[in-house]
Amino acid sequence: MPRRQPPAEPVWVSRLVMDAVHFDQLREHGGLAGLRDENTLEAVLARPKQRWHYDPASDLGTLAAAYGWGLVTTHPYRDGNKRTAFLAMVVFLGLNDCDLEATQEEVVTTMLAAAAGQVSEAALADWVRSHLVKLA
Repeated sequence: MPRRQPPAEPVWVSRLVMDAVHFDQLREHGGLAGLRDENTLEAVLARPKQRWHYDPASDLGTLAAAYGWGLVTTHPYRDGNKRTAFLAMVVFLGLNDCDLEATQEEVVTTMLAAAAGQVSEAALADWVRSHLVKLA
């Protein structure tokens, strides 16, 4: 019986891209620039990679939620963490030939609930999967 090939490694969001997304959000919407905790941001960026490494069958919704959940719950930036969290999920999905289609109201409600601890990481992953659209 032939061996099953492991899934291809996803394309990850780099620190440079994450910082650029954050800066762009501050430029557009205002807020305090800068990091609150650099180590926390590095841990957030490593979170989906570790999840994939230990469970290579993790789907894109789970990995996107790892970015979003990490950012929205640990607040590595001084301001704009919820906006950056949502866009980190969108950028990650885009890098992996997917998109997230949701209304602005759904996004705001979901990200506020996640920040308030009313939505678990698993529930956020379910939400991402329910709004995921394959592009290619």
